[in-house]
Amino acid sequence: MVAQHNIIEHELPGGWKVLAGKTDVDNDYLSLKLAKPNDYWFHVRGMPGSHVVLRADTKETPTRAILKQAAAVAAWYSKARHGGVVPVSCTEARYVTKPRGGKPGLVQIRKEITLKVRPALP
Repeated sequence: MVAQHNIIEHELPGGWKVLAGKTDVDNDYLSLKLAKPNDYWFHVRGMPGSHVVLRADTKETPTRAILKQAAAVAAWYSKARHGGVVPVSCTEARYVTKPRGGKPGLVQIRKEITLKVRPALP
């Protein structure tokens, strides 16, 4: 039996794609299986929300504006959607790991930066 995953996709300017998980199981799949090491990973700080991955087909590094747009998507798919300016963690997907025995949707991250954004969809 193949598990069905509900991943939402948005397009950003410049060919960038933003992927967001709907459930804890979708978040695990997105963050730990689907994301490539060079993709960027986002999650709103201190609240429940979707894991969001920024992916590109190119080798270029995303601009700060693109990172902030992806962070805004992470804020949108969280409990902080109506919270004004929200802090969002960002790191490369290679620094996202699952703690041993962690429940679905629980991850540990390293080398994060925090972006302050207003929740929005592109």
